[in-house]
Amino acid sequence: MTIHAPTRRELLLASGALFAWAYLPKRALAEGRDPRLLCIVLRGALDGLATVAPVGDPNWTPLRGDKALSLAGQTPALPLDAMFALNPAMPNLHRLYHAGAATIVHAVATPYRERSHFDGQDVLESGLTRPGAVSSGWLNRALATLAPAGRANPRARNAFAVGPIAPLVVRGAAPVLAWTPPRLPSAGDDTVMRLLDLYRHTDPALARVLEERMGLAAIAGAGGTPGAANAQPRGAVAQVRAYFEQSAAAAARFLARPDGPRIGALAFDGWDTHANDGALDGRLAALLGALDGAIAAIETNMAAAWRETMVAIVTEFGRTARINGTEGTDHGTGTVAILAGGALKGGRVIADWPGLRDADLHDKRDLKPTADLRAVLKGLLHDHVRVDEQALAERVFPDSAAVKPMAGLVG
Repeated sequence: MTIHAPTRRELLLASGALFAWAYLPKRALAEGRDPRLLCIVLRGALDGLATVAPVGDPNWTPLRGDKALSLAGQTPALPLDAMFALNPAMPNLHRLYHAGAATIVHAVATPYRERSHFDGQDVLESGLTRPGAVSSGWLNRALATLAPAGRANPRARNAFAVGPIAPLVVRGAAPVLAWTPPRLPSAGDDTVMRLLDLYRHTDPALARVLEERMGLAAIAGAGGTPGAANAQPRGAVAQVRAYFEQSAAAAARFLARPDGPRIGALAFDGWDTHANDGALDGRLAALLGALDGAIAAIETNMAAAWRETMVAIVTEFGRTARINGTEGTDHGTGTVAILAGGALKGGRVIADWPGLRDADLHDKRDLKPTADLRAVLKGLLHDHVRVDEQALAERVFPDSAAVKPMAGLVG
């Protein structure tokens, strides 16, 4: 095994590309099924509490005050059950939930318990318990365990443009096809923050230069007005939404083809909401709206294949339970995993809720994880595409025999 060290090119270009397996899973086809699986990685750490709010927890509103999502007010959250409500920026996901085609797993996390984006993403995408120890990802290793039923399309590789360097989750021995949207968005603050996170550990001098440049850019963008640099211009919001939807629609069209691939992965940047996150009317709301549009684009473009589709939306870790002094949230631990698709046994929030009192929080600051993300992913891989449970424990997620696949996710 070799050490995985992301390059600047990988960081700036890997997001948004579709990476798809070129073969069909033989065992599932033998059962008369033709399953599709799409994994979407949200890079930057999703605020799970602002995405799916625990409105039934008496400590929720005191914890976040007027920033707490609620069922009342001018922009009410969308009710899921007696305990949880969805961010109002996600009406498509809300519709799918009540149609039995979406599930939320709350208070979930990988085994990682520190707060570095790079290390957290490494653990998320490698499937290991620690960062920096492998050059392949869990999704590729899962593909390598499947007996293929033949190539989806012998000429499929010619149908894809040459894409950027593959993210870790799909690297490995199993062959993948790559496609990149024709117009990549420019590197945003989230990418710069993750570069800064890397260089603080590897090149402190460069980190200081980046910090100074970010400070100057903030002043220039603000025009002397505090907070203005963090505003979301209407054009930028539209660009992000269009980019998310374009990438998701293309992924769905590839996966829906009778001779197309069946398993793929996307990655979307932008979720590092340290300041002015705006869960109801700011950057986070815009991102969640863009993600909601991407989910709708997948459903539409999968067409009849939607009924055999599972979409797993995951992130490296959560964010702090409390709002910080700049109206944002810092790196945390527990978060949500979002599942959608016609093959899902949906309409549920799965949560062993830990509570939000100080004594209940991880390190007295984060939502405490009570579910292992590997269990969720194992459940999908085992029950939907038929990866063997022993292979999941030993090869796909090594040293994870104690983490059993989450049962009952597939309808």
